[in-house]
Amino acid sequence: QVQLVESGGALVQPGGSLGLSCATSGFTFSAYAMVWYRQAPGKQREFVGRISSSGGRDYASFVKGRFTISRDNAKNTAYLQMNNLKPEDTAVYYCNVLGVSANWGQGTQVTVSS
Repeated sequence: QVQLVESGGALVQPGGSLGLSCATSGFTFSAYAMVWYRQAPGKQREFVGRISSSGGRDYASFVKGRFTISRDNAKNTAYLQMNNLKPEDTAVYYCNVLGVSANWGQGTQVTVSS
């Protein structure tokens, strides 16, 4: 009964910034790594980045320092802060948890366009 609810997606201009949230329930949030993915039209879902239970982070190479994953264990929420957005960042963004059986949430749409 894991629940994952993404929010914060919007239309932004190239070079803009956007913060996404992933509110969770149904598991002990602080004990697990959280991961962000994205899926653009006609493309496979791809890894964006993850944050471990201890706060360690790793990212896909296309991030190139632009994105930051964080978590607030008191709020059972993971975050993805995206800066210097590019049109190729346009996608539906999803979060998930590693090591717990969970269905995908609905995702949140990020559109980068002028």
